[in-house]
Amino acid sequence: MPWLIVILGYFLGSIPTAYIVGRLLKGVDIRQIGDGNMGAANTFHQLGAKAGVAVGIIDAAKGALAVLIAQAAGLSLFAVLLTGAAVVVGHNWPVFLGFRGGRGEATTIGVLLTTITQPMLILAIPAIAAHFILRDTTKAAAVLFVPLPLVCWLVGLSGALIAYSITLPCLVGFTHFLRTRRVAETSGTGRA
Repeated sequence: MPWLIVILGYFLGSIPTAYIVGRLLKGVDIRQIGDGNMGAANTFHQLGAKAGVAVGIIDAAKGALAVLIAQAAGLSLFAVLLTGAAVVVGHNWPVFLGFRGGRGEATTIGVLLTTITQPMLILAIPAIAAHFILRDTTKAAAVLFVPLPLVCWLVGLSGALIAYSITLPCLVGFTHFLRTRRVAETSGTGRA
């Protein structure tokens, strides 16, 4: 049973929200415009604020829903955390679109809001403020994710949850690195 929930998490993450919104609203493939990323930020810049916010909320909801399903099924903490990781992996490498998805920031936020709620709420205000001041999703994510393990430790969370607060954002950073490198190589700036 735990593995079925983990696999379900992956497939839930694989639902390509930005792709669907791009096709429905403008008849475009979001992966072919802007920075080519299939996430909320690219949707926001290419299709408008309402579309971008909707994609961000739905992608975060995918992460939260996967974790809530695992928790409702009474899975162990390890299986719940694995399900959370699976939904992010599904978003970043979706089976439905040739394993080319988003960076996983919104989905990770949804997962972490349901697994380490208090630290995420503590850091929400500075992260939101950074987003509005800097107008940069990546820097706002850094304001949220970088101090997260420290806040988890300060509120007394377990070592497993502290490790998770490091590992999941690292997955986002790794995906961001891969996507950014691919864009740089495609545009010719990554060539020596």
